[in-house]
Amino acid sequence: MVDQRTDPLKCFGLLDTVFPIGEEGIRTSPPECMKCPHVKSCLQAAMHSPEGLNLQEEKVDRAYEYGLIGKVERWSKKKLIRQQIDAITSKKKSK
Repeated sequence: MVDQRTDPLKCFGLLDTVFPIGEEGIRTSPPECMKCPHVKSCLQAAMHSPEGLNLQEEKVDRAYEYGLIGKVERWSKKKLIRQQIDAITSKKKSK
């Protein structure tokens, strides 16, 4: 088992590495990622990255298409996601 105090690997938080689209078109984490002591924080970081937020936005659009949410809820969720993406990108630009 890897030491819990080790630094995260270079793949930390990279959506297409830690949560890639599989052969069936469904995103799954590779088995080697599941063995990593940083798997939980890594997946959370990936889902809170601009790419992960775009994935969440796609899920909102699909929910709307299937009639699971209404127009106002879709608009509200997409607005919140866009604000989060803008906040992340503006932080990166200011560094």
